[in-house]
Amino acid sequence: MAEYELIAPCHFGMESVLKNEIYDIGYDITSVTDGRVSFAGDAEAIARANIGLRTAERVLLKVGSFHAQTFDELFEGTKALPWEDFLPRDAKFWVAKAASVRSKLFSPSDIQSIMKKAMVERLRTAYRTDLFPETGDAYPIRVFLLKDEVTVALDTTGESLHKRGYRKYKVTAPIAENLAAGLLMLTPWRPGRILVDPFCGSGTFIIEAAMMAANIAPGVNRSFGSEQWQHLIPPSVWRGARDEALELETPDVETDLQGYDIDPQAIAAARENAKLAGVDHLVHFQARPVSALSHAKKYGFIVTNPPYGERLGGSAPDEVRALYRELGDAYRRLDSWSMYLITSYEGCEEALGLKAAKNRKIYNGMIKTYYYMFPGPKPPKKRG
Repeated sequence: MAEYELIAPCHFGMESVLKNEIYDIGYDITSVTDGRVSFAGDAEAIARANIGLRTAERVLLKVGSFHAQTFDELFEGTKALPWEDFLPRDAKFWVAKAASVRSKLFSPSDIQSIMKKAMVERLRTAYRTDLFPETGDAYPIRVFLLKDEVTVALDTTGESLHKRGYRKYKVTAPIAENLAAGLLMLTPWRPGRILVDPFCGSGTFIIEAAMMAANIAPGVNRSFGSEQWQHLIPPSVWRGARDEALELETPDVETDLQGYDIDPQAIAAARENAKLAGVDHLVHFQARPVSALSHAKKYGFIVTNPPYGERLGGSAPDEVRALYRELGDAYRRLDSWSMYLITSYEGCEEALGLKAAKNRKIYNGMIKTYYYMFPGPKPPKKRG
């Protein structure tokens, strides 16, 4: 199989987690930049990464890169890339997204238009034809310009990887599935340990944790755009990657995963989503206010995305502060627990009455948030 450079975009702040995921599925990292991790792999790597990566946004197949400060250089650089190695004669192809940072070329629509013309020019020569019906399979292209360096890649994923397929029922401002998975991975929580989300909404943290516990690959039950690219990725490769993922599942694992929310409709949504994810037997959801949070056992974890200004429809600061105070009081009643929460509420620590060991800047969509970490004591090591 041909060897490619593959690029996996992710949420800003999740690069280290994604890097470890890629290592874990057996591939070598070639570079890490803000919001992107690149790695070497073949067609099988494309399938396995799409099916198995929990924190990536998508998997891109790099076509090439070049320097461009003018539209003429952009045209010639795009035209010089070996498009005929990737695109069949009847391919439907277009620049789906162009992003530019600190580059002289910054108009997405102009970049998209010029690159499309250059690709047609290249393929016209390669296929010795002026006719491109574009009636075949879709090949969306993504372009990044950073300091006038242009990176061009085919999008092998299609719909973003955060869309696992289980979240049919939503509540206001849900956290993205891949971000929830990444935030869990930034904690010492591991399958088998207690996890509670007291503001669970549609259940994303708890469902993602259950999928990790049962080793259910996040993309095993969905399709990907490049499944149609049979000349690059044979159907047998996709079948093999799915079979491998299914064989690794452990659906009967023991768990203690609990989600609470004061809104009964959110709890109903969470239960339906858990069923769709195939983990309803591993989780417990209940309508309960944060003030009623309790657990008899030690060394559990709270991981949560509590409401804040943007997520409460512009609620009064006093209302937000009171909610965080209740969370802080409930946390102090728990014995030897850890707490991790993502919020943009600047008065978080004061309202909780707690000082975080550290915090980490994370972008939740377009909202700048911080991931506050309150690690508790480690449980004693088991003897023998």
